[in-house]
Amino acid sequence: DLEYFLRELCGADYLHMPDLAPTREILDAYHKKTLAWEAYESRFLGLLAERGAERLVDPELFSVPAALLCSEPSAERCHRRLVAEYLGSRWGGACIVHL
Repeated sequence: DLEYFLRELCGADYLHMPDLAPTREILDAYHKKTLAWEAYESRFLGLLAERGAERLVDPELFSVPAALLCSEPSAERCHRRLVAEYLGSRWGGACIVHL
């Protein structure tokens, strides 16, 4: 239980934000290799823009250390990198560190 462990081990809150995730259609196509990474990236960034993700997320949530999580092993081909870069480009001044 991610929410429990974040609270107990780190004293951190967990906030589930489905609007920052790709649709099942986009994700399935990428995992089934019917959608190349470049196309996935383009479609997902378009989806974030369509949703107006920069208006759905309060930048104040990131005024203290915050983390975006997903199950990919690295940021290279991961939606969390795309979300961080997208929000950072809209809000300005974001410092993104991949752990």
